[in-house]
Amino acid sequence: MTPALLVLGAGEEQVVLYREARRRGLPTIAVDMRADRPGIALADRFLKLSTTDHEAIAEALVGQEIAGVVSTAADTCLESWHRLSEHFATPWRYPASAAAVSMDKSAFHALAASVGVPVYQWAQSHDLADLATSASGFGLPVVVKPTDASGCRGVLRVDEPSELDAALHNAAVNSPSGQVIVEKLLLGKDYTVNTFLHRGELAFALITEKHIVPGPRFLIGGHVAPADLDPVVEKALLADAHALCLAMGLTDGPANFDVIVADDGTRYVLEVGARMSGNGFPRLAHAVAGVDCVQALVSLAIGEPVELASDRSEVARLQVLTSPLEVEGELQSVGDLTAVRALPGVSDADVFATPGDVVLPFTEAGRKLGWLVVHAPTRAELDEVLATATTALNLVVTPATVLA
Repeated sequence: MTPALLVLGAGEEQVVLYREARRRGLPTIAVDMRADRPGIALADRFLKLSTTDHEAIAEALVGQEIAGVVSTAADTCLESWHRLSEHFATPWRYPASAAAVSMDKSAFHALAASVGVPVYQWAQSHDLADLATSASGFGLPVVVKPTDASGCRGVLRVDEPSELDAALHNAAVNSPSGQVIVEKLLLGKDYTVNTFLHRGELAFALITEKHIVPGPRFLIGGHVAPADLDPVVEKALLADAHALCLAMGLTDGPANFDVIVADDGTRYVLEVGARMSGNGFPRLAHAVAGVDCVQALVSLAIGEPVELASDRSEVARLQVLTSPLEVEGELQSVGDLTAVRALPGVSDADVFATPGDVVLPFTEAGRKLGWLVVHAPTRAELDEVLATATTALNLVVTPATVLA
C-alpha cells in the first residue's frame, strides 16, 4: 500500500494541501466532519470524522501507512496533529507543547511572560461571574474570547457594561472546553508575524498589516505585506516570534502571531497559532516573495528537503471575499475566474461558492466566500489593481428575503 498524506480538514484553507499532494503524486486521506467540503473531491480517501478525534482516526487507518500528517489555518486539530504524527511515527512530528499554547490562550500568555514579551491584563475561567468581576476591574473596553477557538469565533469587543454578560455567554458557547478569557483592549496597529522555522532558525518570515473589519468581532478583511515598519521594530518583532517558537518547542514548521504595536512602541503578542495563517496566507507569501510555504510544509511532514528561497520582492494585498449583507443571502453571480486571474497584478483569485448557493453574513472567518490576491511594485499601485480585479470578479449577493 502506497503511503498517504493524512490531511486534517478539507475546507477552503486546506485545498492547497491536496493540490500540492496531487502535484507530487502523493495519495491523500481527508478527515472532516462535513461531507460537503471542497478538499474532499481532491482526496483519494475521505474519513467523515472530527479532526479532534485522533483515536477514531487512528482506528480507521489501521494497516494504512502514513507518509506524513498536515493541516493549516485551524487550531482545533493541533492536538490530533501531534498525536497522529506520533502514532504513525512520521518523519516530522508536530510538538505537543506548540499545540498546548495554541489551544489555550492563558498558556500562551504564561509562555510570553517567560521569555520577556510584554504582558497585559487578562483573566481566564469557567466561572463567568468571576470573569465579569475581572472585566470590571480592568475597565472597559475589553475583549471577550473563547480560550480555545480560532477564526474569530465567539470573539467580541465589549464597550458597555450591559454588553458583558451576553459576550461572556457567547464565548462560552463557542469554546470546546467552556473556558473564556477576558483581555484588556489594547490600542495600536495590528500585525501578523508569520514564520517558518527550519532546524531552529527563521527560514522565512513575513509580517503583514491586518485590515480589521469595522465592528465588535475583530474579523480580518485582508492583509498587506510586507508591513510598513521601522526596521528596528521589525527586527524586534521577528526576535520575539523566534524566541516564542523555540520556547514552545517548535524548531521546524510554521507559526503565526497576532501582534499589536502600541503608539509608545510597546510590542504586545496577543496569541499564537503554531501553524500557517488562514485567509489564503500561502498565496500572499508567494505573491510577495515567491516562497511556497505549502510545498515546504508537505516536504517537512514527509521528510523531504525544505526549500523556502525567495525569488522576488513585491508589495501585495490579500482581500477576503465576503457577503456584503448582514442577513442570509444568495450568491447571484461570479465573474470568470480565469479572466480575473489573467489580469495584470492579480496573483490569485478563488471563490468557493457558486451562483445559487446560500451565503451567510460575515460574522466569523469560516463564512468567507474566497479571496483575491493582488501585487504591485509599490503600495500606491495596489488599490488600483484591487479595484479593477474586484469589478471583474462581479460578486453579487441578494437578500434571501427578496427571493422568497
